[in-house]
Amino acid sequence: MSDESPPRRALLAAEHRRLDDLFGRFLAAGTPAEAAEAIRAFDEALRSHTAFEDEHLFSTRRGDKLASKENESDRERLFRELALEHVQIRELSGMMTRLLGEKGDLAGARALAGNLVRRWDAHTAREEEALGSGA
Repeated sequence: MSDESPPRRALLAAEHRRLDDLFGRFLAAGTPAEAAEAIRAFDEALRSHTAFEDEHLFSTRRGDKLASKENESDRERLFRELALEHVQIRELSGMMTRLLGEKGDLAGARALAGNLVRRWDAHTAREEEALGSGA
């Protein structure tokens, strides 16, 4: 483990909690318009955050395949899996954003929220643990 890991992990955890707060605004929204604005803000922040992680933390290059590679190291496998989870989480967030933005469908967006929360919570815990272990 490097001396850089704890500060990097703390910064990442703080950014994850900021995204949690943004998603909480969606959950607390009382109207479709409020929910649409909240999920749009979350979706934009999520896309920026995951792009940064993919490029700077996991060295994932745009266009890289997310399928497993022969003789893949444990570290490469972990980073590939985390990048794949980013795709899945962004897709759910995008679906919710479209449901609200195009149809004003608050019930439909909220129906997807549990799936996004479960994936996001498991993903962020895994990422923060990986950084804490020096991966």
